[in-house]
Amino acid sequence: MPVLTERLGLAARGSTPAAELRGAVATFLTMAYILFANPAILSAAGVPFAPAVAATAAAAAICSVLMGTVANFPIALASGMGLNAIVAYQIAPVAGSWQIAMGIVVLDGLIAFALVLVGLREAVMNAIPLDLRRAIGVGIGLFIAFIGLVNAKLVIVPPGTVAALAANPFAVMPPVTYGSLRTPEAIVALAGLLITVALIARRVTGALVLGILASTVLALTIGAARFPEGALVSVPSFETVGQANVVGALRSSALPLLLPLLLVDFFDTLGTATAIADEAGLQDERGQIPRVRRVLAVDSLSAAIGGFFGVSSVTSYIESAAGVAEGARTGLHSVVVGLLFAVAMFLTPVVAIVPSAATAPALIAVGFLMCQQITRIDFRELDTAIPAFVLLATIPFTYSISHGIGFGFIAFVAIKVLSAKWREVHPLMYATAAAFAAFFFFG
Repeated sequence: MPVLTERLGLAARGSTPAAELRGAVATFLTMAYILFANPAILSAAGVPFAPAVAATAAAAAICSVLMGTVANFPIALASGMGLNAIVAYQIAPVAGSWQIAMGIVVLDGLIAFALVLVGLREAVMNAIPLDLRRAIGVGIGLFIAFIGLVNAKLVIVPPGTVAALAANPFAVMPPVTYGSLRTPEAIVALAGLLITVALIARRVTGALVLGILASTVLALTIGAARFPEGALVSVPSFETVGQANVVGALRSSALPLLLPLLLVDFFDTLGTATAIADEAGLQDERGQIPRVRRVLAVDSLSAAIGGFFGVSSVTSYIESAAGVAEGARTGLHSVVVGLLFAVAMFLTPVVAIVPSAATAPALIAVGFLMCQQITRIDFRELDTAIPAFVLLATIPFTYSISHGIGFGFIAFVAIKVLSAKWREVHPLMYATAAAFAAFFFFG
């Protein structure tokens, strides 16, 4: 451990092994839902559920360890929500099989890796104005808090809205409303949130982890969670590994769907890396992330690894902000998260004990911490402040990091051009805004 901590530079980044371990536990607990959510979504495409659970854990373990050792950055990775839905509900039906769909995911990762090698992905990140990058962090903070409120059942989709939209997709209905405070999930989440924010306000070390544990105990007490009835240890099956059909993907009629998959993957990661670096204080005086190419390279390869394992694109997780809030600043955090996912391959019944309502308080608290960056945005410069607002508002409202970034970029370019300040826009911002506009129009 001393050799590893010295190599990863914990002291230089103001961290300690204890802070990294606490952060890893917080991140893993907020990410653990993917072990069951991802197989549930992919099963719609025919991916076998039980092997997908094991493969999801294995892919997350490998990619998180790679991020920690190669990039030394506090981001953990797992199969991406949203990306898995694209694969299951859009690509696989057109491709004809989930194996060909996973082959397209492998191609997505390899193309993204090639873009990193030529420097394009890094150049796009550095071309984004500083206030827009800060807005990305704030928007993702709101997004995380919104996810927490939904998991807590404090925010719900009205049943009448679902029925009305099913009959008429263009009907104007309330998208969300308040939930009932009498539900077990809301009780657990509210109690956990009070405990968590009180611990944060008192600057207690490990506040997020303690809040999750307290919420889980309460959930078990009132019946909102339960211990597994069968064995606590399960033998993993890796039936989905190596089933990706890359040759079939190249011949598939679904190949045009590779572009939107690549675009979503590309900008989700840029947003996540920007937000985590800002929250952890890992940016330099110019607002750029040191050694960001390694971060992006590992993320790109992880997409291909996810396809190879048959569990959709593996990507950087914004829930890593929970670990950063606990003090994690280095790749040791990501290595430990990877090890926890490796253990989870055998202990999925134990991981399932922690309900989403118990991790909701941590997500809400992390959202608050990330939103503090809004004070650093210069709202007097309207030609950047307005696009920044568009960006930070549309990330949670569209429930998509990449869509929110796209709307913000288009607004930025349009305002600069209409204000006769087109020379102030980096050429890559023009290209990126045009790509998003085409994606929104044709996609």
